Amino acid sequence: MENFLLLLICFGLGLVFRRLSQFPETTPKVLNGFILFVSLPSLVLYHVHELKINVSAVMPTSMPWLVFGFAMLFFFSFYKLKLMSFSTTVCLVLTAGLGNTSFVGFPLLEAYLGKESLGYGILADQLGTFMVLSFPGIILASIAMDGKWHFATLVKRVLGFAPIYALLISIFTRQVEYPNALKIVLLRLGDTLTPLALVSVGFMLDLRTIAGHGKYLLLGLGFKLILAPTLVYFVYSPIKDDSLLFQTILLESAMAPMVTSTVITIEKNISPHLASLMLGIGIPISFFTTYGLNYLIKGNFI
Repeated sequence: MENFLLLLICFGLGLVFRRLSQFPETTPKVLNGFILFVSLPSLVLYHVHELKINVSAVMPTSMPWLVFGFAMLFFFSFYKLKLMSFSTTVCLVLTAGLGNTSFVGFPLLEAYLGKESLGYGILADQLGTFMVLSFPGIILASIAMDGKWHFATLVKRVLGFAPIYALLISIFTRQVEYPNALKIVLLRLGDTLTPLALVSVGFMLDLRTIAGHGKYLLLGLGFKLILAPTLVYFVYSPIKDDSLLFQTILLESAMAPMVTSTVITIEKNISPHLASLMLGIGIPISFFTTYGLNYLIKGNFI
């Protein structure tokens, strides 16, 4: 419950700050810069370093890759048909193709399935969602930012993404025990990600822009909250006998758009208003859609 309260407060603060003269128009850029260079690397350094990897990780970690690949095929088909711009396409891939498998995902999993589901949820988030964002996600965002494929520029953009270095460091130091003081510092710095991201998105959110993005918003949220979990249900149905694993994967696939991918989309100026709408409207709607999905699961309707 406290996670939802934090979400509402921080998002609301962003809406309020937008109307105060003390906060200039560049406020989201400053907040996003701190997130990408301090908050997110701190989370990566801690969680990837501490993560236990085994054979059981394959199923939950594969889901985010499947959904992202499906999003690429789905949204780029509209681009090929010249029904949307490249920037809009990439924005929808990065927001609808990546889910909020941690901040919203973890408390909802605990509420619906119990604490025992969190182990699978962490694997889906750390080795799935985050890895997709770190590699194909940031590459796609860099291409959209430059407007074309240029290998040298692409490499430069990827290497300029600070969490990549944190990921490499955390992998290469897995055999080294972090001092407790360092762990505490990393966790406290990482805790700033969600509050700052939600303030930033709330600041950016302008409901008046729905008029220009309504059909894309509907398409993106329809994919993320309905189409993606439907695909996941059919692909992973062979493991339904392991009910906890299957239900965790299915619910994680139905979560709202990812906070971090939305921040990156906004920071790189890839249809930023659409991105903020996807997150700002997608999170509250996802509370109802995941509740409905859980009802179908518990009622043995699916």
